[in-house]
Amino acid sequence: MKLPRNIVLKGKILDLSTPIVMAIINVTPDSFYSGSRCLDEKLLLFAVEKALSEGASIIDVGGYSTRPDAAFVTEAEEKERVSKALKSIRAHFGDIPISIDTFRATVAECAVKEFEVSLINDISGGDLDEGMFKMVSTLDVPYVLMHIKGNPQTMQKQIQYDHFLPEMLQYFARKIETLRAMGFTKEIIIDPGFGFAKTVDQNYELLRNMRIFETFKAPILVGFSRKSMIYKPLEISSEDALNGTSAVHMLALEQGADILRVHDVKEAMEVIKLHQVYRGLV
Repeated sequence: MKLPRNIVLKGKILDLSTPIVMAIINVTPDSFYSGSRCLDEKLLLFAVEKALSEGASIIDVGGYSTRPDAAFVTEAEEKERVSKALKSIRAHFGDIPISIDTFRATVAECAVKEFEVSLINDISGGDLDEGMFKMVSTLDVPYVLMHIKGNPQTMQKQIQYDHFLPEMLQYFARKIETLRAMGFTKEIIIDPGFGFAKTVDQNYELLRNMRIFETFKAPILVGFSRKSMIYKPLEISSEDALNGTSAVHMLALEQGADILRVHDVKEAMEVIKLHQVYRGLV
């Protein structure tokens, strides 16, 4: 049985005894799923309002697409994109829990200090900005630590592992030790990094064995909404991958996922509810 867990986001306690949903809000023109792109304020506010009304607990805002072979975005451009979006979200929705999806320390600092973002979601585990761990140790907000090798431009060429799962365990153990040694005291959330430097087969091996990460006694976040590990085996597009995503979300909940990072909030909430029914928890 899972240990009870929660995370504290700017004084708000999110109880993870029932899994929660993080809604993806991309202020990018090239995110792999076109339905997630919010390129003007009207679309942005509609997407946030819809996600909240459907049950999202956290809004995750990103200004740099991290799909395979994504175009490079300058630090200034990323900061401008997310600052504009965060300012608008704060003005219209007040003190809701917001996560910043960035691997850059200065973008994280701006989001937390200027817009009271309450969670840093770093796809790079601190590897793409040597200042990130030092920065998050000063910002007093939880941190999503994800597994990756390389960067969005190179990661799918770095799929070779001598011992796949042990190497992932070593990665997280080393990163957590480094963060704690630097004085980071807030919650660390583990993201196994589905789709990042992993083949389709490796993604499913990881999913089957996801409970190995419970050794770290940390919340587990998964993000495979509409990704290629779903649409490639089904020989469809990301636009048609909602049903497959729901199926894989159920598998993830069975393997101990605490947070589902998704494009489609309503459907993810339904999966969580049915999983609770299946487990006899409601």
